[in-house]
Amino acid sequence: MPRFKALGAGDGGISGNGTSRLRLRWWTELPLILLVYGAYSAGRLLARGDVTTAVDHGLSLLRIEKAVHLNLEHPLNRLFTAHASLGVPADFWYASLHYLVTPLILIWMFRSRAVHYAAARTWLMVSTLIGLVGFTLMPTCPPRLLDVKYGFVDTMAQYSDWGWWGGQASAPRGLGGMTNQYAAMPSLHVGWSLWCGVMLWRYGRTPLAKAAGVIYPLFTTIVVMGTANHYFLDAVAGAAVMGVGLLLVKPVRRAAERVKGRLRPIVVAAVGTRPAATGQRSANAPAASSATESSIVSAGCQTSAGERIPHQRKLGADPGAGKSAGNPGGRPRGSEGAGPAGRPADPAGIGDGAAAAARGAART
Repeated sequence: MPRFKALGAGDGGISGNGTSRLRLRWWTELPLILLVYGAYSAGRLLARGDVTTAVDHGLSLLRIEKAVHLNLEHPLNRLFTAHASLGVPADFWYASLHYLVTPLILIWMFRSRAVHYAAARTWLMVSTLIGLVGFTLMPTCPPRLLDVKYGFVDTMAQYSDWGWWGGQASAPRGLGGMTNQYAAMPSLHVGWSLWCGVMLWRYGRTPLAKAAGVIYPLFTTIVVMGTANHYFLDAVAGAAVMGVGLLLVKPVRRAAERVKGRLRPIVVAAVGTRPAATGQRSANAPAASSATESSIVSAGCQTSAGERIPHQRKLGADPGAGKSAGNPGGRPRGSEGAGPAGRPADPAGIGDGAAAAARGAART
């Protein structure tokens, strides 16, 4: 996935109209999402609660719904049970789309709507953690696990031969013990589908995407009741949880920015010496390179920058250093005009000859 640098939603809710800078990298986002989902899954398992208490909660919800004539699960469950053409697709919908559509929408937001991604992700995560609190405080027996006298049929058990699930929730066969079947209040199937619907409606650019944003949460709500996995009030609670999570997006993001601001100096201080040393080595490298390139090596002798012969500067600074039996004048050889082999005259020699001729003309 690409890296994005975009204007983030510092205070802009899910609209992302804030002014803080975001650097979105998949290798930081993926561990964060997996961490939150892992904590959610572990929390579901730990918040099993007492079965008797869970059944009491379920019956209480059912009585409330009947009192206000909102027990929509009964007619839907009878319809799905009587018609496999409805019950089987509903079971597939419940067992798969919850785990496919939500991450796909997250990836789509990350890649195509980077400005809004961080706020949308925060909304989903905060709402999920609130739902976990609900599972802990109110374990609830779903309709399909109530006694048969209450008139519900577990469609996933009835049509288990059609799919990979067994008689225990939507888990694959043999893995039912790894799920918490009493984590029904609130319904995060409905909550997550509502989040997906809002993302599609708000950021989708085609009529098809906006239509999917309406259809997906609506059908999910019908499916969770028709398969007897949730009560109508579970669905209402799932929508309410998403509403509370949306209200908490701004304060949560501001708190996260404050924490990052406090941790940033500590991190910079911990790793700051290594970049400094690297930068110093980088600054010294060009100087060393230029010094190496300026020297000329010829016939085993090395000259310094600006010298035509070895030790030319040293000889020029010390006139007596060049005197020898074969060179009584102390000048470097080759400085008095052209040599016997017809080599070009040294510029210094030409200059000396011109000066001598000028002095002779002045005497005459």
